[in-house]
Amino acid sequence: QVQLVDSGGGSVQAGGSLRLSCAASGYTYSTYCMGWFRQAPGKEREAVALIYIGGGSTYYADSVKGRFTISQDNAKNTVYLQMNSLKPEDAAIYYCAAQPYSIPYGGSCPGTRDAYANWGQGTQVTVSS
Repeated sequence: QVQLVDSGGGSVQAGGSLRLSCAASGYTYSTYCMGWFRQAPGKEREAVALIYIGGGSTYYADSVKGRFTISQDNAKNTVYLQMNSLKPEDAAIYYCAAQPYSIPYGGSCPGTRDAYANWGQGTQVTVSS
């Protein structure tokens, strides 16, 4: 059974940085998509950044390109999201997600909520102006 434990949220002022971590256990697949979604009050859960484990391709939402970086540590089965230049509109609960996939060369992980069956418990990110 896959378990995802996400952590690293907190409160920062606008312009600050945070790093989120998501540790995965129980995975037996060699390739899968893993990353972060976020959900603000009254809004839909949206993809923020995803990485293809086993291939390396990444996906970023337009709103975070150039500010957020997703990375992986295979030895620790952990994915990180480095968030810089945070804005008040980045405030949300951030959820780690993972799903086995086989992505063709040049492709990227799906960015819709229903494409992922495995979720972390969520970590709160608060950004004050």
